[in-house]
Order: sequence, then structure tokens, then C-alpha cells
Amino acid sequence: MMPLFPISIVSSYPHIPFSDRTVFELKRAVSDTPMTRQTISYLMKRFEEVGIRPKSQHGQNFLIDLNLLEMIAATAKLEPTDVVLEVGTGTGSLTALMAPQVAEVVTVDVDPQMHQLACEELIDFDNITLRLHDALAGKHRMDPELMDVLAAKLAVDPRRRFKLVSNLPYHIATPLISNLLMGPLVPRTMTVTIQKELGERICAAPSTRDYSALSVWVQCQCEARIVRTMAPTVFWPRPKVDSAIVHIELDDAKRAAVGDLAYFHHFTRTIFLQRRKFLRTALVNAFKEQLSKPQIDAVLTRLGFHESCRAEELPWQELLRLSMAMQAEAASAPHA
Repeated sequence: MMPLFPISIVSSYPHIPFSDRTVFELKRAVSDTPMTRQTISYLMKRFEEVGIRPKSQHGQNFLIDLNLLEMIAATAKLEPTDVVLEVGTGTGSLTALMAPQVAEVVTVDVDPQMHQLACEELIDFDNITLRLHDALAGKHRMDPELMDVLAAKLAVDPRRRFKLVSNLPYHIATPLISNLLMGPLVPRTMTVTIQKELGERICAAPSTRDYSALSVWVQCQCEARIVRTMAPTVFWPRPKVDSAIVHIELDDAKRAAVGDLAYFHHFTRTIFLQRRKFLRTALVNAFKEQLSKPQIDAVLTRLGFHESCRAEELPWQELLRLSMAMQAEAASAPHA
């Protein structure tokens, strides 16, 4: 069988067979010797040893400020019963920081070379599962095999809780957060480093530039806050934008109040495609195959929405009220 990894990548632990398997479970006892910490000098030396370099197409920007790595873990409030998902293993620095504090870490990387390097770096831990594949199965859903692994880890003990803690590759941050909030297996908290602009969108208030469908989708289920902004200098290689540590905490009561999550998600995305148009116009365009203009006007009048209001001005509670009314009106239409 042809090896998955290039010949130039040689394991420092020859007793570990790296094959074409996409999952590597570390099952050795945790060592008393701490793992080498992720500094720029360590990374450059280690990458040179194994003949690899960071890949921009995978969003590989490594956090080299050790205090910020510890801040991420501290913000997540890790507990011994937690099952943590990390997307973007990298060299395993954050993984190694979390593993002694939790029940299990399931960490995913799409880069075969980085996956092998992380397997070598994390060999002394007994509660880490490394997976080599994409966390997403397309743009609109999580990888089902990954979710099955997490579900199995959580099923071991009813006290276990699911958390996402990750230095997320920027290009997958939005679909990853959105998709996790859609599925049946939802993290209790998400503590992530993401692009600052995205963090501001998640936490934005109505009638602001950054308020968006994503703001509504996260806020209708969670409490979200920016913990810390970060300059490009704390990463290697340096990204071209500022970053932020964002903490998102699930609110069960809010999520239950939404009801039909899929419908509200679709409704919000559709309305915000025309966020600066009058709300009536956006609704007419969105429901033109289902409702007449007089029917839409009747819903707006009944709910007390002024004809000149816009979607970007409405808090998520009002958008949810409107969504439910429109769904009910469409369902009762003669052709429904």
C-alpha cells in the first residue's frame, strides 16, 4: 500500500505506523514532561526538520503568543467532563494545553503533513483522537462521520458536555459556526479565534453596519462576546487582518423559542439578501410564489411593522415573530 504521507515526512517515533487511515487515536499514558510550547523559533525549527511550510490555502496561521493560547483555554472554562472539538489541529499546541483538563479532545486537520506532525507531537496523551479530513461536508453541513465520533465520546458518560475550542481557519469559520448551530449536536460553548470582522458581525446590534443574518442566527440561540482582539503580529505567518477571540454560549431557552430552526435560518438569510430594501419589498420578493401583496400587507399591519422599516433595523426577536407569522400565513394559503 502506498503511504499517505510524502517520503520527506519522517516520524520521530518509528514505532507508530502512519498509513492511509484517516483517524489516529493516541492511547499512551500522559507524560509528566510538558510538550514543547509553540513559539515562532520552535515552529520554524520544527518545520525545517520535517521539510514543510505553512499553507495559506488551509488558513495555517499559528498563534505564537503563549498567553493568548492560555486565554483561549481559560475562556472555554474546560472541565474534566468536557468533550472538545478542535478544527485545525496545526502542530497540536492548543490540543496539548486542553487535553489534561478534559475527558476527550477530537481534533481535525485537512492537511496530511500537519496531521502527521501533530500525531508525533501529541504521542504522550491518551485522550486525543486526531482525524485527517475536512470538518465540513460541503458548505451547509458538518461531516457526519465527525459528528458520529463526537456523539460516541459524549455517550460514554451522561455528564459529558460538548465544546468547540479552536484557532479556526478563517475561510471555514462562518459555515462551521452556522452548521454547528443547526444540527442536533450543538456545543454548549464555542471559544474560537476568528477574523475580527467576523467576530464583530456575530456580536453586532441592529441598525449597525455589521448586523447581518449571521448576527441573528447566533444571537437567537446564544450569548456571544468578543473576549480579546489580536493584531497580526501574534501569529506566524502573519495574516493580513486583525483577529479576535470570541466566546459563544448556548442558551437553551432561546433555542427552544425559535422552534423551526431550519425555517428561521432560511427566512433570515433570504431577508438579509435585501437588507437595505424596505421590509415589505423584501417579503414580497421572498414570498412571491406563495403570498399576494395584500396578504403580506395584512401580516405587517397585524404585527405593527411600519411600511418603511428594514430588516437590518429589527432585533432577532422581532424577526422571529415575523418569520413565524409569515410561515403560518403561507401554510394557510389555498395553494399551500
